[in-house]
Amino acid sequence: MPNNTEKMEKSITKNSLLLGTFALATTALLALTAEFTKERIAKAEREAQQKALFEIVPRTRHDNDILSETINIPEDAWTGLGLKSGGEIHVARHTDDTIAVIIPAVAPDGYSGDIRMIVGINADGTIAGIRILDHHETPGLGDKIELKKSQWILGFNGKSLQNPTFTQWKVKKDGGDFDQFAGATITPRAVVNQVRKVLEYVDAHRDELFNKVSPASGAKP
Repeated sequence: MPNNTEKMEKSITKNSLLLGTFALATTALLALTAEFTKERIAKAEREAQQKALFEIVPRTRHDNDILSETINIPEDAWTGLGLKSGGEIHVARHTDDTIAVIIPAVAPDGYSGDIRMIVGINADGTIAGIRILDHHETPGLGDKIELKKSQWILGFNGKSLQNPTFTQWKVKKDGGDFDQFAGATITPRAVVNQVRKVLEYVDAHRDELFNKVSPASGAKP
């Protein structure tokens, strides 16, 4: 008959196997949950971006598929646009003429971190529209950059590097042309600064962005 030591060793071995099996099952479940959640988040972000694209450049303004017609952003432009891993510029055309481009950008200096946005620029250099895709700004203060929270973001429509002048691309507290929020200046300041950088990028690459290259050519700015 097995002695007490042998019984204890068998019990420990059995418990260890059970704990190991449980740990493996838990790890697998967590991995599956994380992957499923990741896919759901990515899908939600894509849907939000698609909705925002059509808000900036309505279907009545273009006759191409702006969801699929894109230009890869060159690596040397990532820093200026606040991007860490690149992105794609969506191109809106009408009868082969590029009428607007929609560019992703990130303001890294929000009050609570990164502010992800897309900025639509018309062929004449004016802003077609801006939508905030993601942020972590303070509810009731910094979150007024969202269209559903306030009309503030619509104040950029029609603006350009010439209107207002370059030196006025600041919030009013800094001597510029753009309103800040009561009790929250950092958030609108970050957005204004990043939008100006997008305008500067488009101005520097106008010929490449607004040419008549067909989608199949794969042209890159």
